Amino acid sequence: MSSLSAPDGHDAFGAAAAADVKRAATAAAHAAAKRRRERAAQWHLLFLAVFILGPLVVYPLVRLVLLSLTGAHGLSVHAYAAFFQNPDTSGVIGTTLWILFASAGLASLLGVGLAALLFFKPFPGARLVTRFLELFVAFPSFLVAFTLIFLYGSQGSVSIGLQRLFHLQAPPLDFLFGIGGVILAEVVFYAPFVVRPALASFATLDMRLIEAARSLGAHGWMVAFRVILPLAWPGIAAGTILCFLLTLNEFGILMVLGSAHLVTLPVAIYSSATVDLDLPAAAAGAVVMLAMSLSLYALYRTVSRRKAGGAK
Repeated sequence: MSSLSAPDGHDAFGAAAAADVKRAATAAAHAAAKRRRERAAQWHLLFLAVFILGPLVVYPLVRLVLLSLTGAHGLSVHAYAAFFQNPDTSGVIGTTLWILFASAGLASLLGVGLAALLFFKPFPGARLVTRFLELFVAFPSFLVAFTLIFLYGSQGSVSIGLQRLFHLQAPPLDFLFGIGGVILAEVVFYAPFVVRPALASFATLDMRLIEAARSLGAHGWMVAFRVILPLAWPGIAAGTILCFLLTLNEFGILMVLGSAHLVTLPVAIYSSATVDLDLPAAAAGAVVMLAMSLSLYALYRTVSRRKAGGAK
């Protein structure tokens, strides 16, 4: 009886050994394929760094920093000293920050409000409005500035219409070419950049929590501030920081609607390079602005990662 069962045990042992060998070979093949993919990815990254990022991003940035450190006798921080010691610099930075916080703050509030309206109070045509806002971000910013001029400028259609309607001696609207027009144009242009992240954040909400809060007697504003905002704040914060980042680097609207007395950091850099022909000073200002932009971008990435982690 034992002699008859021995071959079966031997065959089972051989089959198990063959299966182990096959699994080991499969694991080795997968490991080798993974190593090949990693090497290919490294070569692709090296190609991008050398042939694309190098000449288009890294080299210009390195040249910019070196130019800001160039003096009459070699490397020097004279350009930075002149930039920060210039009595006009504080005014330029103050104007830049004032426009930044006013424009980006109002644009963020408007964007979150529009997103909440489109998501929680949908109306006929809400989907079309959402698609238009998504398309709006592809428009150049100076186009918004010219559109506002054609509508609300002193010779715009709305201003002329009001003048004729009320028989006024002069056009009643004359505010665009200055800080009011710049803030209005930037709010109109950058609010849609907040709508999309806010909508995406609202879409991840558990509606059962909102319904539970309402069933317990919470009114609309309480639900908004006690339930919706604490849950949706990472997406809203990411959109708001992105709005601040883009507004900080805005140039087209400032060139169209900014007056001679409204000098921001981008305009000052442009003026130093093209009017004063002081390239080291322009480079120093550009490096300072780059540091501000990278700081905002780092904050944006941090909030975005936290949002992704919370979504999981």
